[in-house]
Amino acid sequence: VTITTPDGKADAFFVHPEGGKHPAVILWPDIAGLRDAYKTMGTRLAAAGYAVLVVNHYYRSSPAPILNSLSEWRSPEGQQKLAPMIAAITPAGTVRDAVAFVAWLDGQAEVDTSRKIGTCGYCMGGPFTVRTALANPARVGAAASFHGASLVNDTPDSPHKLLAQTQAAYLFAIAQNDDARAPDDKVRLREAADAAKRPAEIEVYPAQHGWCTIDAPIYDKAQAEKAWGRMLALYKQYL
Repeated sequence: VTITTPDGKADAFFVHPEGGKHPAVILWPDIAGLRDAYKTMGTRLAAAGYAVLVVNHYYRSSPAPILNSLSEWRSPEGQQKLAPMIAAITPAGTVRDAVAFVAWLDGQAEVDTSRKIGTCGYCMGGPFTVRTALANPARVGAAASFHGASLVNDTPDSPHKLLAQTQAAYLFAIAQNDDARAPDDKVRLREAADAAKRPAEIEVYPAQHGWCTIDAPIYDKAQAEKAWGRMLALYKQYL
């Protein structure tokens, strides 16, 4: 599908159960972008009863797929290719995108607009889930971040500082090696969620950054399945 945003035309993958209306979910891929792995993950989520929009967050620069696997990102060529595309994404731009994506979903016959919208994000997409909730506080009821990057930083619009401006419940699934590098992040997330009175499940998983993405070299099926189950529980309760 193609969705008009204030910044251009965003390409995305929309998948849903065959019949009826369903709560919608916006899925933000990892740094390697929208590709077959995330279409597969989105389709699995749709099979659980959701109308899922898997977005290309690099649409300002190129239609998807830009890379075909996470391994390509780890090459010098992949990093060189993505560097200017990453630079073109700003927090304000992500908020604008999220407004447009929710408006588009609310116009689809397959979406149950009486139910809240969910969002999930991986790696680079993790903080985008918080910005999605910020952009649409009345509509977004649950946000799940898996090995999310830079959820806690010292900028004025750091995701952890935005929780009070949202009405969502959260799942922050943190990688073991990310926690080792920044052990205070989980504490600051907990303090921010509690201060904002936002429900939040915050857990460090015994797995490495990228463990939930099915084409990642570090994919850990057992821990990915646990995280997936916690996301479904979050959505069941809050959407």
